[in-house]
Amino acid sequence: MRIGELSRRTGVHAHQLRYYEAQGLLEPARGANGYREYDESALLRVKQIRHLLGAGLSSEDIAYLLPCATGEAPTLVGCPELLAAMRSRLRRLDDRLASLAQSRGALADYIEAAERVGGESYPPLGLALSSWSCDNASLSARA
Repeated sequence: MRIGELSRRTGVHAHQLRYYEAQGLLEPARGANGYREYDESALLRVKQIRHLLGAGLSSEDIAYLLPCATGEAPTLVGCPELLAAMRSRLRRLDDRLASLAQSRGALADYIEAAERVGGESYPPLGLALSSWSCDNASLSARA
């Protein structure tokens, strides 16, 4: 099948399929006319890629994992190298989550403090209105 049919059958845009190919995740044959030709196994491969992307894995991670993948979901054979790679990715995600939680907590504290003070006392400490404004336009511009 050609890329358009693979796209239609998987719901994945053709440009994404070409990206998967560039990343070494899909390997179509080339017809005599130079067109990409995919066999039926490409349907399963694209579904596996989509599931693994949904798990937060990078295309580099997926390229490493795909040889160990079976089934649509997919199931991964737990060899030591594969487990080490997935644990490393999980640690990176945990670090990002911790950082986001810390940022969220700090922002929530700022909001709580701003709500306690209220808008009537702004600008604080006599700052000139030209340098400090709590109107919606200036807040939007700062965000």
